Amino acid sequence: MEIRRITRVEAVQDAGHLFDVSPLPEATERFLADERHHLLIAYVDDAPAGMVTGVEMTHPDKGTEMFLYELGVDEPFRGRGVGRALASALADLARERNCYGMWVITDEDNVAARATYCRAGGIPEERQVVLVWTFDQA
Repeated sequence: MEIRRITRVEAVQDAGHLFDVSPLPEATERFLADERHHLLIAYVDDAPAGMVTGVEMTHPDKGTEMFLYELGVDEPFRGRGVGRALASALADLARERNCYGMWVITDEDNVAARATYCRAGGIPEERQVVLVWTFDQA
């Protein structure tokens, strides 16, 4: 397995099956143009097997941390350590970029994701609540 940091729109399009829906060209360009946004793709025999995205977030009194935005592994490659390797690679990148930490949110009943993140070094945060705002897209 080889993990590559992606900077070209074409590479995202070639790995489109790893995302929830097909990547949007304009959003992909904006994501890749921002040096605080990161996309890593794992390749097995030159085939895209999994991806992870991370976003650096900075706050005046805390510094910069990495938000693991999304992790996806293609069905044939699940259970083979691809997700753990991607999460670990993003954590390594966060350290290289002087982030003080990394965090992720997943569904409580997503056993596979929770196991993957724990195997990659994540520790569940007790007594946290996630609140969301959903806006209509015009």
